[in-house]
Amino acid sequence: MTVPLLDLKPQYQALKTELDEAMLKVAASQMFILGPAVKELEEKVATYCGAKHGIGLSSGTDALLIALMAYGIGPGDEVVTSSYTFFATGGTIARTGAQPVFLDIDPETCNLRVDLLRDFLAKDCERRAGGFYNRETGGRVRALMPVHLYGQSADMDPIVTLARERGLPVIEDAAQAIGAEYLSGRRVGGIGDVGCLSFFPTKNLGAFGDAGMCVTNDDALAAKLRMLRVHGMEPKYYHALVGGNFRLDEIQAAVLLVKLRHLENWHAARQQNAAYYDRAFKVVGVTARVVTPTARPGHRHVYNQYVIRVPDRDRLRAYLAECGVGSEVYYPVPLHMQQCFAYLGYRPEDCPESARAARETLALPIYPELKEEQLQYVVDSIAAFYAGA
Repeated sequence: MTVPLLDLKPQYQALKTELDEAMLKVAASQMFILGPAVKELEEKVATYCGAKHGIGLSSGTDALLIALMAYGIGPGDEVVTSSYTFFATGGTIARTGAQPVFLDIDPETCNLRVDLLRDFLAKDCERRAGGFYNRETGGRVRALMPVHLYGQSADMDPIVTLARERGLPVIEDAAQAIGAEYLSGRRVGGIGDVGCLSFFPTKNLGAFGDAGMCVTNDDALAAKLRMLRVHGMEPKYYHALVGGNFRLDEIQAAVLLVKLRHLENWHAARQQNAAYYDRAFKVVGVTARVVTPTARPGHRHVYNQYVIRVPDRDRLRAYLAECGVGSEVYYPVPLHMQQCFAYLGYRPEDCPESARAARETLALPIYPELKEEQLQYVVDSIAAFYAGA
């Protein structure tokens, strides 16, 4: 049996007629840039996330970048974020000329540890000169950027409280977590000041290429984001700001509108697959070796990834490949140890849980169209590996 990490073909075949018609409609209209599909998608995604505005963008990376630009973040500034996440989180901060401040993660959720954030803000920073500054570096702390990793919300209430006390915006990296819910059913992206979404094809809501969006409840911020995505232009050919070409493609918006109608069913299927894995690993008796994902009580985990923690991770992954089971390491190098961030002076022991996660985490197939026998085959293959270890 073969179980790929992800297979998008069944999803396309199920929706082929709708998707093809949507794309042909755009072709017939010849309205390719910021047309009616983009506007409709912006409204529907914003509502879905519990936000007032949606600003369609060219990618999730550009959503993070434009959010930072909208707050005027640049050289001399610092943005606090997680050390264990996709590169775009830290990379976009660096692209503005600001410096990322990497903090360690909770080993159960792989999301930012609030206690470390609280300690950093209380012990390592101070108010002066009309701002909030890092005592050691002298950099001005300008924003907090929590990440909702793998499809589960970070602990947002204390993060937002800490930010409000210091006048800092909260930029949510919700690239992997559209539809994930925090306490009281609040959906990520609409909790902080601005939420950044990715519609990369591997996401729960995936386009046919790169696409992204910012969502916000702030009218002025939304207006600024819309200007920045078209080179800071408003009205046409008048530029109050220097922005970029960050527009969402009309064809991608049309595709996403079709898929959005099915998103809740896909979330449910991913949750069912995760529950099957949880039960099956207990039945085969490998829970002493295989640590399954923690879903926090009161949260809704949408399982963009189902990530286990295991000893001998690399050997297990090689064995699974021999068995025809796809897997992936998200992520093998924490951001604080990436070569391009060596100038920041971090040591591996500065974020020990991130370093440990890089050695132990392994993502298993979790996409909605998986069959029960495929899920069981994955579990049986892992059990066989540890039985022979």
